Amino acid sequence: MENKNSKTALLEAIKDEISTVRFREGEIVEAELIRKTPRGAFFDLGKLGTGIVYGAELSNARDIVKKLNVGDKVSARVETIDGEGGYVELSLAEAGKQKLWQQAQELQENGEVVKVKITGANQSGLLADLLGLKAFLPLSQLSQEHYPKTTPTEASEQKSSDFLKNLIGQEVGVKVIAVNPRANKLIISEREILAANVKELLNAYKVGQDVDGIVSGIADFGIFVRFVDNPQIEGLVHISEIDHRIIDNPKEVVAIDQPVKVRIIDIKDGRVFLSIKALKEDPWQNVSERYKAGQEVGGKVYKFNPFGAVIDLEGGFQGLIHISEFGGAEEMKKALMLNSLSQLSPAESSESKLHKFVIDSVKPEEKRIILKMKK
Repeated sequence: MENKNSKTALLEAIKDEISTVRFREGEIVEAELIRKTPRGAFFDLGKLGTGIVYGAELSNARDIVKKLNVGDKVSARVETIDGEGGYVELSLAEAGKQKLWQQAQELQENGEVVKVKITGANQSGLLADLLGLKAFLPLSQLSQEHYPKTTPTEASEQKSSDFLKNLIGQEVGVKVIAVNPRANKLIISEREILAANVKELLNAYKVGQDVDGIVSGIADFGIFVRFVDNPQIEGLVHISEIDHRIIDNPKEVVAIDQPVKVRIIDIKDGRVFLSIKALKEDPWQNVSERYKAGQEVGGKVYKFNPFGAVIDLEGGFQGLIHISEFGGAEEMKKALMLNSLSQLSPAESSESKLHKFVIDSVKPEEKRIILKMKK
């Protein structure tokens, strides 16, 4: 009876041991080379049996197999448990990639800063090499130092691309922010390195506070301003926050390295948004004292848009005249005696002809003066 119980216990132990060494396809295992042939490489998987690398997998891992000697151990990925001839089919190349993806995942989880080499550039960002994997550094995740100071218009896209190409070959510090092996997606960020430090620095500031800054960059969409007392902090003055009048190009107003006074209007996710116009008296509060409906005024074309034209009025305000006043774009061009419907430069605007208009309406709450051509 005792012998029977011992045998049962032994069988159960063997069964338990077998269950502990079961594995799944896609799992990484340790494999010891036992034999190489022109058609395949055979590996001892211990209690798991014998594995084989052959066919396309052998071709993909040819360089790896060449360097292996009998007895050498290597990581392998299980492709098929019950393969041809009863062997466990393995992949060495995929195991290597999988380990790299695991390392990338660990970098993300630990928030480590790593150096990557920039290998390419396009209009959306930079391409880099991370652990031998292809990584992407989006435009939005660049540091302000490397961010191209331009917007994605047809003319500026080329400038942006050329600016980014200058970074090819350089090494930059980044953090991993997204890892997706199935989609072959590895996203890195340069901004994340500074984010924690900048967030801490921004704790010393509050919305509504006025600060001294230096213009560090000019883009079509606004102005980058670096804080004088904390140069690590760089905020954005959107083009709509430069002045109470419409600004077509920030270069009309400021220049690089120009000192400016700005007001903090928002602090969000480690980013600070600024305003210059908030420090200026709002002329629209008293616009009704200067302009009335039916009043005749003089003005020059500042810029065209799809709906009409923006007119610089005598007195510093701007008015809008709708394209319907002319019947169409060509008629508007003829009436305003301009050579082109493209947006004007400040020089072209100042040299454009003075026209007479009639104010149709004044809307202070909308900051709009609607004009008509004088008949």
